[in-house]
Order: sequence, then structure tokens, then C-alpha cells
Amino acid sequence: MATYFAGVHLFDGRTVRSRAGVLVAGGRIEWVGSHRRAPRAARAAHEVEGSGRTLTPGLIDCHVHLCFDGIADFQGEGRQVQGDDALAALKALRNGRRHLEHGTTTVRDLGGPSAYACSVARAIDDGLAEGPSVVAAGRALTITGGHGHGAFAYEVDGPEHLRRAVREQMRSGARAIKLIATGGVLTPGVSADFTAFTVEELEAAIDEAHKWNRGVAAHAIGATGIENAVRAGIDSIEHGSQISVAVARMMKERGTFHVPTISALRGILDNADEVADDAVQKARQVLGWLRDSFRRGVREGVRFACGTDSGTPFNPHGSAPLEIERMVDWGLTPLKALQSATSNAAELLRVPEIGTVEEGKDGDVVLYEGEPLDEVSLLATPLLVLKRGDVAAGRLP
Repeated sequence: MATYFAGVHLFDGRTVRSRAGVLVAGGRIEWVGSHRRAPRAARAAHEVEGSGRTLTPGLIDCHVHLCFDGIADFQGEGRQVQGDDALAALKALRNGRRHLEHGTTTVRDLGGPSAYACSVARAIDDGLAEGPSVVAAGRALTITGGHGHGAFAYEVDGPEHLRRAVREQMRSGARAIKLIATGGVLTPGVSADFTAFTVEELEAAIDEAHKWNRGVAAHAIGATGIENAVRAGIDSIEHGSQISVAVARMMKERGTFHVPTISALRGILDNADEVADDAVQKARQVLGWLRDSFRRGVREGVRFACGTDSGTPFNPHGSAPLEIERMVDWGLTPLKALQSATSNAAELLRVPEIGTVEEGKDGDVVLYEGEPLDEVSLLATPLLVLKRGDVAAGRLP
């Protein structure tokens, strides 16, 4: 069924228009313009009154772990799904549903116990299962004993072995690659700012992934690991808690995105009595670094992309609206925060068919009551979510 949004306040992924008309038909955006100039085809469509409402592109969450539910024991949950791809897939589909219900129509899965997420992505694309579109990285790549080992990462050392590991993810169907460039918060015995891969290892992996036209994300908390990844040509810095002024300027110059994942740290610290002490202590320190790093990036003009790291402790799936709100609280304008979850995110994930409301793009759109650019908290309660033109959540008014 074709759907026409009449006289709606439109955030098209880049800018805002008033009294717009948007026609979605055949799974794609067929027409966008002034409501007063609506085409004849709009008359035959189901009309949705847009007065007092805002239409946006479907949100994109650039950092999730779909087979993790956000329980306190992240490592334990990793062991639970290890070797059980059926369980991982079922959990992923349930958690994907939560993303759709909160307006997120595309996610990037950045690591699980196997390449199961690549199969989930194919099943959704082929219509065998319902869920957001998934840009899956297969398994994250880490050094022997590094962050994520035993939970969601594959241990590999040396430039040539990194190249092979990237190729193995490609064979499994990966559409992105994740490298763990530093230590992390949730892995016991590894400091958060520990520098992992060498520059030569990072360069080899990134070069190989880019040959396959795949974007590469670096889990990077410490300053040296961040700088190494940026110099090696990484596409996005995930977390990025110790970005210096010099590296922020380098990121702006090179077009490197920052995906801050504020929600991951807040989930741990807001539930400190239920999470392992080691993780709480590291999270407390890292959050302070991240706040300063984020504000540095805002001042220097670094481009941001929205990612929640959902699936980590007390960080539920479907939290992209909350992550956007948290970025605004830390100093990003509402317009740039929404761009981070739409046009910026689509560019980072190399999915040009989404991220903006333009003719010919996929019909992934979300309708909200009111104007989220004036009141960002409204993003938490979408009225209607369309994915490729079909109702994915809510109902047609």
C-alpha cells in the first residue's frame, strides 16, 4: 500500500522543511516536495495527516551486539551463546524487534561469538524474518588475550594473519569489519587504554577491508590506539575516550567519524551495584575522559555517528533515541545529533539507499508527534515506523 504524508514537518536527514509531502510506494520514496504540489499518485495512497507531526528517515544505530541482552554479566552471556548460533540468532531477532519499535530501521552489529549475524542479516533481507536491516561485522578482531576474547572477538596477531582474518569475515558475509585497537571496560585484566594492534597490523586489516569496499570500525579508548587507528585509515572510532585536539583535527581532515557510545558507560555506572567492580571502576574513569573528548570533537568539527553499544550491561536494544538525547546534553546541536543517526550514519555504513528522505531511497521513515528537533525526548515515542514502505511498528493513523 502506498502511503502519503500530508503537510508534515520533515527532517530529511540533512535539513528541515515545513508543510512537506512525502509519498512512499513500492518500498521506496517515490516523491518529496511541497504538500501544495502533491502529485496525482498521492490521491490514491493512504493519507497520513502530518500537521503537528515530524517525519524523519529511519534511525541508524552504528554499534550494537544483537545476541547480547544487556544483562549484568556480559562475559557470562558471551559464554552462553558461544557455539550456539541458533540461540544467538533467536536473541538477535528479538532484540532487533526492539530497535524497530524505537524507530531504528538499520543497525550495525559489531561482533558476536561467531558470524551468525551475517546469516541473520541475510534472513531479514530475504524476507524470511522481520527486523531492522543489519550491517554485520561477523566477529570482531582482537590480539591474543585482548579485549573481547572469549565473548565476541576472534584472536589474531600479525599483519598477514589480520588480512586472512578479514577475508574470513568476508567469506562469512560480513559487510563491515571491527578491529579492537585498545583495551576495554568489560574484559577483566585488560586496562581500558591499553594499546593493542600495531600500526602495521591496523594498516594491513584496513587495507584489506577497503579492497572489499567494507568500512572498518576501531574499538579505541586510549590515546595511542586512537591515533594509530586514525593514521592507519580507519573509518570510525568507537568510544574514542582519549581523542586529543591534534587527533580530532586529523579526524576532521580525514573524515573519520566518532561513535561515542555514551549509553554503554551510563548503563554500567547507573547500575554499579550489579556490575563487576573492575568494570565499574574503569567505566567511571573512561566516562570522564569521554565527556572531554566528545566536547573537544564538537569544537573541532569532528563528524559524529550514533551508536549505542546496546547489549552491554543495562544498555537495552532500541536506545538510539536516548543516545541522541545524551549527545545533545553533552553539547551537540539537535540537528547534528539527528544527522548522526541518519545521513552521517548511512555514509559511515556505506548504505546510500537509506539515511535521507529523497526520491528513490528506501522507504524507511519514522513519524513522531510534535517536533523532536525542539524536544529531543520525543524520539523515544514514535507513532509509526515504516521499513521499505511496510509498517514495522506502530500503526497507520
